[in-house]
Amino acid sequence: MEKLTKQEEQAMLAIWRTGSGFVKDFLDQIEGEPPHYNTLVSTIKNLEKKGYVSSKKMGNMYQYAPAVDEAEYKKQFLTTVVKNHFSNSYKELVSFFAEQKKISPKELKEIIDMIEKKVK
Repeated sequence: MEKLTKQEEQAMLAIWRTGSGFVKDFLDQIEGEPPHYNTLVSTIKNLEKKGYVSSKKMGNMYQYAPAVDEAEYKKQFLTTVVKNHFSNSYKELVSFFAEQKKISPKELKEIIDMIEKKVK
């Protein structure tokens, strides 16, 4: 799975939120300042070339849908980050966030509880 640029990832998040739709639908789902319509069209075409999006011609427009599951992309992305930046250790990843005060002891306890429930 090819890594996405920030602009492509922003577009994919909008596509995942929408599910299936037209460029205008995705523009409405982009958080913050949305790109120009033509820029988003180009970005979506690139995503289609990379295999992230499929399209179906409807009249003179194209309807797009995600071709890659959001959970699968997150898994691949996070696995790469952990491998390249945290010595392939999720423990180091969590430790990093704890040191940066990005995760609280309460949240860590909740994570432990979730893990223990899934193991049982």
